[in-house]
Amino acid sequence: MTRDSLTITDNRTGKTYEIPITDDTIRALDLRQIKLNQNDFGMMSYDPAFNNTALCKSKISFIDGDNGVLRYRGYPIEELAERSTYLETAYLILFGELPTRKQLEEWIYHVTHHTFIHESIKKFLDGFHYDAHPMGMLISTIAALSTFYPDARHIFDADSRRKQTYRLIGKMPTLAAFAYRHSLGMPFAYPDNELSYPGNFLNMLFKTTELKYRPNPTLEHALDILFILHADHEQNCSAAAMRNVGSSHVDPYSACAAATAALYGPLHGGANEEVLRMLMDIGSIANVPSYIKRVKSGEKRLMGFGHRIYKNYDPRARIIKRIADEVFDVMGRNPLLDMALEIERIALQDEYFVSRKLYPNVDFYTGLIYQSMGFPVTMFPVLFAIPRTSGWIAQWEEMLLDPEQKIARPRQIYMGHDKRPYVPMDQRS
Repeated sequence: MTRDSLTITDNRTGKTYEIPITDDTIRALDLRQIKLNQNDFGMMSYDPAFNNTALCKSKISFIDGDNGVLRYRGYPIEELAERSTYLETAYLILFGELPTRKQLEEWIYHVTHHTFIHESIKKFLDGFHYDAHPMGMLISTIAALSTFYPDARHIFDADSRRKQTYRLIGKMPTLAAFAYRHSLGMPFAYPDNELSYPGNFLNMLFKTTELKYRPNPTLEHALDILFILHADHEQNCSAAAMRNVGSSHVDPYSACAAATAALYGPLHGGANEEVLRMLMDIGSIANVPSYIKRVKSGEKRLMGFGHRIYKNYDPRARIIKRIADEVFDVMGRNPLLDMALEIERIALQDEYFVSRKLYPNVDFYTGLIYQSMGFPVTMFPVLFAIPRTSGWIAQWEEMLLDPEQKIARPRQIYMGHDKRPYVPMDQRS
């Protein structure tokens, strides 16, 4: 008869320990009982970059990397991308269920009416140089919001958390668009509450002299789907940052700024920019085979292929590839697309990539879409941060309400010097 436990024998002492197994997981603290003697600290697990360590129990998103599955609260990403909107999906992620018609109307109303930002934020943005990176400006202004809303410190007040949720999701597109306009030296375009969430964002980005901006329906729809695909993705670097910083019980704006900073890195939110740079480096479709050859020899990296979690085709990539065609029909075919398609064709047939389970990920086509829509590459991680805000807040609130969670405090394996006396300056060699 099998038992839900793991039996460990410490060959150093000959002692045997029985460790309970729950949800195919053992608790790291249960290893602490394994000691050489009573003065020993106890056994720890060593796991750089959390490759095989669960930091929480979560009900928000689920990934089966081997089979290319992504679900939000149990709903397949394919169905949400086809039938939902970003704000409805955000509600699902935050509150656990799809909203009723009345709940959705109230949710959209509250988010929409929190899109405006304090006029002093504009002065804050004006302090940045014209060539400041939009992501750097976004991180700073998100953190600055905590000074405008001191009530955000009441993190265990459900009404306060709900209000900050409206504010963060409502104001993120405004902050992002204002950072973009500042980088171009253009006057800020205020939110238009009559437009949809993605439509309003396009308005604040691209409105010039027209009295009423009318977003292109195809681009508006494409952006809405892209927002759905990026809303949450389990315990990635930025979600973990949101949880770790939030575990100190800081306000959600400060925690969100930390998560946005994590997204700034080229290994996370900047990956689609690296895909574009790779394609521009290749130069033409005729150069693709030689570039692939250099990738296989270790000289180059194939950006946009492979994923830390997915060992199959990223389900988001399939959806984005379809959306790309719709955008290109409106904006014109991106000249880099033919190279991307040829890379994908070769890689999906080449044993080198197939055996390593290197398939296109979400970043492979998003950069091409964003570029065709008129976004500079510096805006790519910003476009990622806007929809991910709903996932971050959901992760933050789940962490706060989990009675098992405490302030994040990883252990280390100390490899430095043992105790040694201070050496006076004249005695140092």
